[in-house]
Amino acid sequence: MSEARRYSQLRAHLSYLKLNDAFEALPRVLDQARGENLSMTAALERLLEIEVEATEARRLAARERFACLPEPWTLSDFDFSAQPGVDEKLIRDLATLRFLDDASNVLFVGPPGVGKTMLSVALGRAAVDAGHRVYFTTAAELAAKCHRAALEGRWKTCMRFFAGPRLLIIDELGYLPLPEDGASALFQVINQRYLKSSTILSTNVGIADWASAFGDATVAAAMLDRLLHRAAVVGIDGPSYRLRHHQSRAETLRQGVNARVS
Repeated sequence: MSEARRYSQLRAHLSYLKLNDAFEALPRVLDQARGENLSMTAALERLLEIEVEATEARRLAARERFACLPEPWTLSDFDFSAQPGVDEKLIRDLATLRFLDDASNVLFVGPPGVGKTMLSVALGRAAVDAGHRVYFTTAAELAAKCHRAALEGRWKTCMRFFAGPRLLIIDELGYLPLPEDGASALFQVINQRYLKSSTILSTNVGIADWASAFGDATVAAAMLDRLLHRAAVVGIDGPSYRLRHHQSRAETLRQGVNARVS
């Protein structure tokens, strides 16, 4: 077989196997192999490395789209010095994602603005980067989706969807009143995931007040029983992280204006 025919066959094989990035890179890798006097093994490894990296990039992009994280926050974006109410050592340990291994949960509890959502998203981002399926939703959105699914006869499909991700993040529980069947729907999602997958939940409602806040003491107790069985509870009782950030920006702008005036 001539070299030209062998090259044509190789491209055809790559195309047939849908190794599109390797297909595109083949001429370049062959030129590098000739110019750098690479062995056949080294050239093949370089070609397949290109395909593997491209595949991983596509998978990461797909996980990012599915996760629906509201911001690109990572743990490095969180200023622990600005929020002394956060246990940095605990957060750093959670960022190792060991809690996913035994389907443990994380509850962020505290008033608005203290950084609960930012920390939830940062842990979600770490899980996405580590190759896990993550999904972010607010409690109100989850309740609305479950309610709509029930009306349309898609309840089981909806429950499978929320049971699927390795990590489910439920934000803003208690900020808005849940509809009549909202607490029940939330409980059933938590129950579906119990001892199987991890949930991060952020709320401004203290654990002792769940029964009154959600209007059903039995459902609230059952939900807490499952959430707290294996859980890290991060209570944040400090100044508003968000307000401090806004004040810092305002002060920077004010200083800039004063500098220009003077």
